[in-house]
Amino acid sequence: MKLNFSDAKILVVGDVMLDQYWSGSAQRISPEAPVPVVKINNDETRLGGAANVALNLKALGAHVALASVIGKDDAGSQIQTLLQQHGIQTYFSFSSQPTIRKLRILSRHQQLIRMDFEETLALSSAQSFAEAVIKMLGQFDLVIFSDYAKGCLADVQRMIQACNLAGVTSFIDPKGDCYQKYAGATLIKPNQAEFCQIAGAFSDDEQLSAKARNLMDSLNISHLLITRSEEGMALFSPQQEPYFLATQAQDVYDVTGAGDTVIATIGAAYANGYSLKDALHFANIAAGIVVAKVGTATASLVELSDKLQQTQRHQGYVAPSKEELRQLIQQAQQQGQKIVFTNGCFDILHSGHVRYLDEAAKQGDKLVIAVNTDESVQILKGPTRPIIPLQSRMELLASLSCVDWVIPFSEETPRDLICYLQPDVLVKGGDYQPHEIAGCDCVWERGGEVKILSFWDGFSTTKIVERIQASLQETP
Repeated sequence: MKLNFSDAKILVVGDVMLDQYWSGSAQRISPEAPVPVVKINNDETRLGGAANVALNLKALGAHVALASVIGKDDAGSQIQTLLQQHGIQTYFSFSSQPTIRKLRILSRHQQLIRMDFEETLALSSAQSFAEAVIKMLGQFDLVIFSDYAKGCLADVQRMIQACNLAGVTSFIDPKGDCYQKYAGATLIKPNQAEFCQIAGAFSDDEQLSAKARNLMDSLNISHLLITRSEEGMALFSPQQEPYFLATQAQDVYDVTGAGDTVIATIGAAYANGYSLKDALHFANIAAGIVVAKVGTATASLVELSDKLQQTQRHQGYVAPSKEELRQLIQQAQQQGQKIVFTNGCFDILHSGHVRYLDEAAKQGDKLVIAVNTDESVQILKGPTRPIIPLQSRMELLASLSCVDWVIPFSEETPRDLICYLQPDVLVKGGDYQPHEIAGCDCVWERGGEVKILSFWDGFSTTKIVERIQASLQETP
């Protein structure tokens, strides 16, 4: 999938800070106190807070601007210089209070101590800043409010209302224990600890879902995304089932700024027309890239695209809806790729299935498998089938290197699904004639191909089941 995040204009609004990293070797303990002595040999300065969100968006190729409040001091000047170097447009208001700095001392990539230099922004300054932001909202497609509870977004409710009046999407990375100020936003992204602080603890996904729905109703927000560390993410949207996305396993060196990467990637993707579920998938991968780096970091478009390609190369994707799958297929076709479609029950995956699917995949660039639901398998095979439930069958198929996308269907035939997805090649194994295959008319109508593939004699789920039953009967 070739990613493009450059078609929309995004504004980041929130608290900015200067992240400083002093690093060196720590080879002895101080004689003055039981603390390590670090001999500093490297001094690095990076953008933090909302500025890091903007930097993440820029790294992804998005058109981004940043609005914030800084002090008239050296730290503020350094922030402006760094943003200019990265080509990020800025709208700064200036305060008599100092620019926020966070100084981290590291040795061998391990953080030993962090020192914060900050003062909460005066309310009058925050209100003046909000007025300035409201005047520029019409220039943008999406606004990300990055709240670090330093005072810059004390008047965020007025800015959210202005977004709604202007028809501008608003995403919130929240902070604190008062979420009413975020009411009316398009999406709010707390982490799990922040969510529990607001909504209360939960013991299972059912309780989590109930509390999430209650919070959405009380705040009148369209979407709630909860990041759950090693448990992944949970997305809640109106009239849709909760979407739980597992995190990817990787080495973790530093989680600093990972939340900035998530909100930036989701915002970039959504503003450019990708679905929220696709956006979560991208953000999950981008966060994995960032936590493998030390300090406040970003994931570039090249890194994300490469990682996404690796993921899709080694494991297929179980599409949650035909609408999302159609979008993926259309994107692939626009890149000149040929889409192959096949379908079946695939109950008790065996070598006959694998040989057939490998041959099917060679008919094009991407292979889509439509899998019969459990109810439709019962109609076709009898009340004792399937042996393997639908979700497990789809996950097994998706794990095959030759498979790209898997989706369930419950109809008697997959014809309607084929006509909707519009693949380039329709394949089926066995002794069929092309005109007997469901959906052939839709494929031919588009100038596509219908192919009959090899039938691998001696491989059958039914025969496997019969042998197992016979073996059990023979067992004394």
